[in-house]
Amino acid sequence: MRGGARLAALLASAALAVPMLAGGPAAAETLAITNARIYSMGPAGEIASGVVVISGGRITAVGASAPVPAGARILDARGGVVTPGLVASNTPLSTVEIAEGVAETNDNATGSDRLSAAFDVKYAVNPDSVLIPIARLGGITDAVVTPTLNERRPRKDMIFAGQAAVIHLGRGSDIVEKTPAGMVLVMGEDGARIAGGSRAAEFVLLRAMLEDVRAYARNRANYDLGHSRPYDLSREDLEALIPVVEGREPLMVSVHRAADIRQVLGLAREQKLRLILEGAEEGWRLAPEIAAAGVPVLLDAAADLPASFDMIGSTLENAARLNAAGVVIGIENPPIYEGGRTPRIDAGRAVAHGLPFGAALAAITINPARIWGVADRIGSLEPGKDADVVVWSGDPLEPLSAPILILIKGVEQPLRSRDLDLRDRYLHPSDLPAAYRR
Repeated sequence: MRGGARLAALLASAALAVPMLAGGPAAAETLAITNARIYSMGPAGEIASGVVVISGGRITAVGASAPVPAGARILDARGGVVTPGLVASNTPLSTVEIAEGVAETNDNATGSDRLSAAFDVKYAVNPDSVLIPIARLGGITDAVVTPTLNERRPRKDMIFAGQAAVIHLGRGSDIVEKTPAGMVLVMGEDGARIAGGSRAAEFVLLRAMLEDVRAYARNRANYDLGHSRPYDLSREDLEALIPVVEGREPLMVSVHRAADIRQVLGLAREQKLRLILEGAEEGWRLAPEIAAAGVPVLLDAAADLPASFDMIGSTLENAARLNAAGVVIGIENPPIYEGGRTPRIDAGRAVAHGLPFGAALAAITINPARIWGVADRIGSLEPGKDADVVVWSGDPLEPLSAPILILIKGVEQPLRSRDLDLRDRYLHPSDLPAAYRR
């Protein structure tokens, strides 16, 4: 049986085992998923056969013998796997449609000579993006949308990409959940190009910027009167960076080689910054130092080649080694154009190279939620949290598994996307007009 046919058979079988809700549950409806193998990613741990109760769009109970409320709609999972919705990190989802082919659909970066840190992707979020349903079909219910650095900026001091936002992938016009979620800074080779060709220049420039922000914060009144010294950053950028220098907003730094990671750790310690390392392909070389600093890492679990001199030490064991040292890791989302299933598949790849299964599942659920400060709402199945729940046809880290039920805030989501609609539309040549048949 071919792969596509096999998957179709699996889904058909799963659909029989888990009766779908005809119209989808209303947000306020009480629903009980029973006989489920639950990976809660919370205090309830792993439950071989248990119940998840949902009411009013939130989880109200999780346990092996959680009572089912009278009048609840019951969904028998018959041993199927239930997990929290996956959280995609460091993705352009909802701000980009066709990255390479149609530049006008890319709202994820700016070439402005005035905006750097103040660039805020929340204004570019498109709830109707055709890529959202594709990501959702990979079990992703929430995403952290991060801006990218436009290397064609006219100024050499625009090293911040801008501010991230957390979104949910449910239907509706208001999908932004948290903004700003963090500030994005690009270091290493990419940042050095922007800063004049040397990473040494970028570190000096960054320190000067942070000092400017602190000076501005202390002397806003003098700035308004024109009595302060001139600053390289615009007022908008200075304002945007105040929460960062005060430690109220995390700074995600894209950095790769061990020497640069060590410099960034030292800078964060000196400046008292809340740091998130992104990329960190050579992070395994400094795993004890990163763990001791309490700094989380967002990584690409598929990185294993020296794509640049920054990444000579790349290894597929990076996730396992960092996790073993006690580092909180999140497996980030590759470009969504590669398909929404990639975060979980990359998590499975990390398992094949030494990362424990539970740690891999945490790296795409509760860990990203903790890293971005939204673990009070998403990332695990716990009473009081949003009912972002996925029922799977099999092991969620197995490529041939797929969601058979997706709930976001307790509302059932369609298992459809535009690419599936187009596939089905042209699946049978006999349905095409005669002029298009071959």
